[in-house]
Amino acid sequence: MADPRLEAEGELSMARLALDDGELGHAAEHVARALVHSPALPEAHELLARLAGHPGGGPELFALEEPVFLGTVLARAHVLAARGAYAEAFRLLVSAQCHQPEVGWADVPWMRDPALAAKLPPEEISAGVVRLTGVLPDPVPEGERAALEPFAELVRVAAVAHPGEANLLWTGSMLLRRVGTADEAIDLAMRAEAADPSFNAAMALGYAYRAAHRWDDAKGAWLRALELDPDNTALLTDIGELMATAGRPDEALEWVERALRIDPDCPSAFPTACGMRFDRDGGLFHLVAMADHLRAHPDNGHADRLLTHTSQRRYWLGHIPRPSEAVVNVLRQLTEQDPIPDSVDLALSALEAPSALMAFAHVVPGSPVMVERSQEPDLRRPVPEVFDGSPVQGVARRVWEYDGLVARPAVPPPSPQAVEVVGRFAGYRWRHLPAAYDDAVHLSGLSLDDLLGLLVHPPVSPDPAETPEWIRSVQAWACLGIAHHRADQPWADSERRSVLIDLAYGPEDWVTEAALLALVAVAWTHPEARADVAGLVAWRFLAALRASRTRAVTILDSLAFLVRATPEIDDDVRGVADEIVDRSAG
Repeated sequence: MADPRLEAEGELSMARLALDDGELGHAAEHVARALVHSPALPEAHELLARLAGHPGGGPELFALEEPVFLGTVLARAHVLAARGAYAEAFRLLVSAQCHQPEVGWADVPWMRDPALAAKLPPEEISAGVVRLTGVLPDPVPEGERAALEPFAELVRVAAVAHPGEANLLWTGSMLLRRVGTADEAIDLAMRAEAADPSFNAAMALGYAYRAAHRWDDAKGAWLRALELDPDNTALLTDIGELMATAGRPDEALEWVERALRIDPDCPSAFPTACGMRFDRDGGLFHLVAMADHLRAHPDNGHADRLLTHTSQRRYWLGHIPRPSEAVVNVLRQLTEQDPIPDSVDLALSALEAPSALMAFAHVVPGSPVMVERSQEPDLRRPVPEVFDGSPVQGVARRVWEYDGLVARPAVPPPSPQAVEVVGRFAGYRWRHLPAAYDDAVHLSGLSLDDLLGLLVHPPVSPDPAETPEWIRSVQAWACLGIAHHRADQPWADSERRSVLIDLAYGPEDWVTEAALLALVAVAWTHPEARADVAGLVAWRFLAALRASRTRAVTILDSLAFLVRATPEIDDDVRGVADEIVDRSAG
């Protein structure tokens, strides 16, 4: 990776040559590029001052023409500041900081000058801080705070220079809170309230108290804000979330439900209430309601973030369970060795999922695997051939075939294009299941043969130690792609439904889980399919449960997690799945 300082010095060398030849425009371009590489480099600022001293070398040399170059913005700001036009210079520097908040664009002498606060109108500082805080995370990561220190110091000095400017004080509090100085933020917001009691000042004080974990003080400040705007549903939701953070879930939900009585479809309160209700009783239907709300309001970032946060705590909703086959356990031990053995003799007392054996073969190809027997009910046979009463009468498509106890792919390999496309997704952890379904539309351009081929001919994992998880991810994404196959067909009679059922009810494998996942994703995103999918998932889980009475079913725990992720699943079936999950956790 190139050294930014060396890059900047190279640009300055070119600028000096251009300046010596009287080519001010070319010199200006190189100085602007140098500032982007190293915004605080003294040599860059010295050359900029020299350039600005030439006739025609003022701000007009750095005109903001489309497309606007960041270096031009910086250079123009510095030239303007040198001429005393601090307000415009400050606005430009704020624009640069908003563009890349983590870079120290403002680490320059004129921004560090304590006298600047008296030279800028307080309303200019307030407006700039509002723009800046609008793009900053809350809090700003520690490693990115140094870039914002010139703005924070400007706020501190300005608060002294303009002690009665309430807007400056509460906006400054917003910035100082984000850069990790909660006590200073509290002080400024308190001074703002004292100077001019307002909704914004009380809100800023509440946020500052919250950053300091002073829950009751934060609540008190926000109650004062609520007196000024009693029907503010976003604030009611904030108070509810504050009480949840403080460990008062019942009170928290009361505040959010108060907001819902004002606006039942409030973009802040509705998702928050769903999340709180899920935390209270674990009912999946609360998350499904949140997902339905998000589908109706796709721009609701709060709902998306909340659904993501909650989904990451559940297998299949946010991430895929790790496999538990004996062959995978052996594989993990092998990948801990350096180097990984070229070949290993492996003996298994009973047949395991063919995808697990495929993962082993990917890491130690050619290694002999001896399997003693296949226990009953035979995992090589599709569910309808093993258990009476199956809702599926037969399985038309199989991706695995067996020669005795040896599995081999029953479909040809996918195209190079399919391998390339799925490689972009494999290993990617989706935000939540509806997002995974939406993202999988990028796989819908692949043929059904390609998608089936990926299930048993996955690309090789870039990390041997993660091969089982990689394969499971490839299979999940391939099945999610199948869920989009011929999406114009009505669900009940669609080819995508029949293919996923064949895969789910075929020989027992990781493919079983991947296909059920895709069915569950359809249920999350298509309410009309929920009852159908719930029945299919429940029956396949119960078949695995029945098989587990006489042999090990390595995917049983994972299927239990899938049951818990399925909308409208039968309560009794969910109860059985909960017992399995609890037993596994214990």
